[in-house]
Amino acid sequence: MNPQTPSRPLLCRALTAFAAATLFAAPNAFAWSHLGHWLVGDLAQGQLTPAARQQVDLLLKDEPTPTLAGVASWADEMRSGGSELAKKSAKWHYVDLDPNRCDYEPKRMCPDGDCVIDAIDAQRKILADTTQPPEARRDALKFLVHFIGDVHQPLHAGSRQDAEGHTDAGGNKYQISLRTAVTPQSRNDKQRAPGGPLGTNLHAVWDYYELESAVLPPEDYAAKLQQAGIPLPTPETLGTPAEWAVESCKGINTQGLYPLDDDGQWQHKIGGGYLDAKRPYAEARIRIAAGRLAEVLNETLK
Repeated sequence: MNPQTPSRPLLCRALTAFAAATLFAAPNAFAWSHLGHWLVGDLAQGQLTPAARQQVDLLLKDEPTPTLAGVASWADEMRSGGSELAKKSAKWHYVDLDPNRCDYEPKRMCPDGDCVIDAIDAQRKILADTTQPPEARRDALKFLVHFIGDVHQPLHAGSRQDAEGHTDAGGNKYQISLRTAVTPQSRNDKQRAPGGPLGTNLHAVWDYYELESAVLPPEDYAAKLQQAGIPLPTPETLGTPAEWAVESCKGINTQGLYPLDDDGQWQHKIGGGYLDAKRPYAEARIRIAAGRLAEVLNETLK
């Protein structure tokens, strides 16, 4: 398959397998499902220092669910409202690196700061600035929770490219026939036979199906990942958003996200075997994101 010019779909997701989302044509896509972002926020909350937790509680006190997990998907959800902020932030959810090199060229890959790398840095500065209006700092906090989750989803940090430089938009244009018992993400697939094949793409597999196929309630899933351990970096080992993006990009190839058949050819039919084999890596990315988010907030909200 030869990738073409990117056209990222907009993916809206639900917290559980019972609420499926609809796929829209749009110039960008969401990363992780609602569940994935919820897990990042929930796991990070437990790693906050008392000082950071106090400020998080103060900033989020008027939110319907005043926790990091509760606001983790706000940056996706608000985009359907069509506000100026929604339009402005559309490109802040991803960066396109070439998985064959994974080198970051800011001027070419993040013009005008419109990528997840610069968005994280910019929102952290707003959060740290106590002269900013409380509303601006609150939104910056909500953006940070979401974007740090985004940059750890490998297909939000890289796109497979052909010799002419055309990309598949982070797997959005890499078509997949998926066999899974998970409730379909798209309403159009709800009438298929349980476990029967559904048409999707590799990006959606990593956004939604990979974590949902664990078939665990969110609280139980968080407990499982908590037991595995949340790697909490020090300020010296935290790294930068650019380094996190490069790390995610490298995982596209090292972890074999693009499925191959026994002959080494690109495979477009996958099922539970692929999901089960790759899920530990997806869960590791969630745990790492949570640890880094916690350290960013601990250092920013001292």
